Amino acid sequence: IYRLYDMFVSYQEQIKKDNQEQHRHLAIFPCKLKILPHYVFNKRDPIICGVLVEDGCIKLGTPICVPSKDCIDLGRVVSIEMNHKSLDMARKGSEVCIKIESTTSETPKMYGRHFDKDDILMSKISRESIDVLKAYFRDEMQKKDWELIIELKKIFNII
Repeated sequence: IYRLYDMFVSYQEQIKKDNQEQHRHLAIFPCKLKILPHYVFNKRDPIICGVLVEDGCIKLGTPICVPSKDCIDLGRVVSIEMNHKSLDMARKGSEVCIKIESTTSETPKMYGRHFDKDDILMSKISRESIDVLKAYFRDEMQKKDWELIIELKKIFNII
């Protein structure tokens, strides 16, 4: 009976992993980033700059916007580096260099013209991404991440 129980538990874990992989592209983890002005390496597409993760966690593929400037969409994070090492994610308190590539066909945004060092960058979440996080990534989220989601919901007027 113990073997049967162990097989059932491993089957449940496998289903959970499969569901996470299937929905990973929809999951947008919440993050709040402060630009480090002395570490802006490329001002136009792709934007390459140093940031301090003030809250949440930033992952590859996260869409980034500037809420203080009418939610200007900057693009998606395509690389994260710390000390010349590539990372998949960075948590609160980390100082990392990120590369943001534009995903829209409109004119790429430029550091210094469309946004500057005083603007806070945030992940652009949606109702769909929040639902996916609740359903499949609850164990990867911390209490502070859920508090940040509540804050972002108010900023982006998500019901």
